[in-house]
Amino acid sequence: MTKSIIKRCEARGMRMTGQRRIIAKVIEDSDDHPDVEELFKRAVSVDDGISIATVYRTVKLFEEAGILDKLEFGDGRARYEDAERDHHDHLIDVNSGEVIEFVDAEIEALQERIARKLGYELRGHRLELYGVPKKEG
Repeated sequence: MTKSIIKRCEARGMRMTGQRRIIAKVIEDSDDHPDVEELFKRAVSVDDGISIATVYRTVKLFEEAGILDKLEFGDGRARYEDAERDHHDHLIDVNSGEVIEFVDAEIEALQERIARKLGYELRGHRLELYGVPKKEG
C-alpha cells in the first residue's frame, strides 16, 4: 500500500503543521475529485480555524511536491487527487460534472501499442473522456 500523504510529505522534508495534517487527511479520505472550496469545507468541519488561504497554499505546496495531481475537466475548477493512487482514467459527464473513474485493459494495451509503433516507451498518460448519458430507447 502507498505511504500516507503525511508520511510522503515528511519524507520530502516538508514541515507538517496540524492544519496541513488535517488537509492531507481530508484529501486522503476523499473518494472523489474535490476542488479547493470542497477541501476547505471538509477541513473546516474538523478544525474551524483553517482558512481557505491555508487550503490554497497547502494544495499548491502538495502539488509542487508531486504529492497531488491537479485535474482540470473543462468546468473552470481545478480538482485534486492523490498522485500515488492506482492508475485510472476518467469519464466526465458534461451535464452534471460527475467524474467516473475507470480502468480498461484494452485501452491500456492500445496506448502501449501506439507508443511502441511511434518509437516510444510509454512513461505515463492521462485519459479523459467527456460525454452525456445515452438516452434509453
